[in-house]
Amino acid sequence: MVMTVRVIAPDKTVWDAPAEEVILPSTTGQLGILSNHAPLLTALETGVMRVRQEREWVAIALMGGFAEVENNEVTVLVNAAERGDTIDLETAKREFSEAQAAVAKAAQSGSKQAQIQAAQAFRRARARLQAAGGVVEI
Repeated sequence: MVMTVRVIAPDKTVWDAPAEEVILPSTTGQLGILSNHAPLLTALETGVMRVRQEREWVAIALMGGFAEVENNEVTVLVNAAERGDTIDLETAKREFSEAQAAVAKAAQSGSKQAQIQAAQAFRRARARLQAAGGVVEI
């Protein structure tokens, strides 16, 4: 049995199709969803959502949000999202390296605001790189 999965960002619908399995980056860890899952509402971290259609996995970079599971429907509302197959891997690698450097620089600055902003940029860059199929080395 399949479920309907929708990923909706403020500016577009990133995914609207049936799926057999979904893995979400919840605030408490990775959360697997199969057909007939119990009703659920959960907060999502910036990270990678994986959707299985037949035998193929599709990665989607999510930039935080919420997911609701009910009656074999998974609705994901996010601040921003991007399918991994639309992300340029080389650009994602470069942005990840830049984000790593920004985290180190912010730590040396002593500014809490700079550290928070750098950490957020790092999580976004890491999610995009992972969704694009890149390996994250820290």
